[in-house]
This record gives sequence, structure tokens and C-alpha cells, in this order.
Amino acid sequence: METQALQKVEQYALNKQNIFVSSKIRYVLRSILASMFIGFGITAASKTGSYFSMADSPFAFPAAAVTFGAAILLIAYGGGDLFTGNTFYFTYTALRKKIRWRDTLYLWMSSYAGNLIGAILFAILISATGLFEEASVHSFLIHLAEHKMEPPASELFFRGMLCNWLVCLAFFIPMSLKGEGAKLFAMMLFVFCFFISGFEHSIANMCTFAISLLIEHPDTVTVMGAVRNLIPVTLGNLTAGMVMMGWMYYTLNPDK
Repeated sequence: METQALQKVEQYALNKQNIFVSSKIRYVLRSILASMFIGFGITAASKTGSYFSMADSPFAFPAAAVTFGAAILLIAYGGGDLFTGNTFYFTYTALRKKIRWRDTLYLWMSSYAGNLIGAILFAILISATGLFEEASVHSFLIHLAEHKMEPPASELFFRGMLCNWLVCLAFFIPMSLKGEGAKLFAMMLFVFCFFISGFEHSIANMCTFAISLLIEHPDTVTVMGAVRNLIPVTLGNLTAGMVMMGWMYYTLNPDK
């Protein structure tokens, strides 16, 4: 059933590898672009959430979740390269022996580093705009950052795992759909599900923490708190991409 979509997954991975081989700078720049696209989503979601929160509306989080969906559309159609999706693409292709595991590791490390750089650069740009100077505007963003730094590592790991399972499906399922409208709706729906569920996405968290740390913030938002979140969340994201997506679909669709 998924054969055609999996062929696209394999082709995406090989295309990404070709970009990396021909120009590592170009590959990293695409990764930087992806996290900056997520930064746009975080900014819009935070502003939307703050407006609803100021009105004491119970729709603050759902409204933010809907708005954040713009990020995945920017990545899908804007040419960004996201670490979380790569955990699926390269695992499946490596299991198919179309790419070496050593190269897969290099590609993951490069995309993750590029995503981190992009998150920091976007945070610098946003802080320079002054749009988050007032507490009434950045309160929702700070609340998100604080909430993400509180749970134990074990909970963060499984939240990261469930998150990237949905995010990879948000890219994978539309490959089998016909019509741009259906694809856009599916992407937005899956992203809404992960955001509203409270799952953890390592690259989205990078952007959230980077912006929060560069604007006025309480002592509860710290660099160490960000690191304590990102390590288990990244491992959870990686596990989902490798096991729940890459290995699972490879096993379900053996070569004839």
C-alpha cells in the first residue's frame, strides 16, 4: 500500500545525500532555513496564544496550534531540511542499503547543527524587532518555555518519540494523497495534533528556547534547562524516526 510513498522517501534521502556530497554548505544552509521557517511558526503561535490568553480564553492553546501549522508548509514547499524528518528518510534508505550508515550519521549531525544555527539566528532577528518586549505579548512564549523545562527526562523522551512519529507521518501520508488541498490539510492536521497534545519537537523547542532566552525572561528559563530538555527530546525524536517509521515501514514492505 505504501510502496509508492516509500519510493519517494528513498528518492528524497538520495537527493539530500547528493546535495550534501556536492556542497556541504548548501546542505547546512537548507537546514538553517528549515529551523527559521519553524521560527516563523513559533512566533505566530506565540503571538496568537498571547492574544487569547489576555482575554482569558480557553482557546489560547488550540489557536496557537492551528497557527503553528504554517511552519510545516514553509518547510515542505520552501526547501528546508529538517533533522526530525531525516531520521525517517535516511533510516529507511540505509536499511534498504542505498546509503551507508556512516553517511547517514554525518547527514543527521549536519542537519541538526544547521537547525540549531538557524534557530539562534532567527531568535536574534526576532529580538531585534522588539515585538516581544512587552510582557503581555511574550507571556505565552515564556510559559511554553518554562513548561518544557519542568518534566523529567524520561517523560520528555517519550513526548519526543510520539511527536516525531506524528511529524514524520505529516510528511509521509500526503505522499500518497492526490491534490494539493488534501496534502495541505493532512499536514496541518497532524501538526495540530502534536502541538495540542503537548508532545516535544526538538527543533521547535530550539526556536522556543532561543527566542525566550534573548528576550526578558524569568530565572526559571535557563540555558541549562534548554539543554536538559533538548537531549532527551532529540533522542526521542530520533528513536521514533528510526524505529516507528524507518524500521517499521521497511519491515512491513520487504523486498520481493
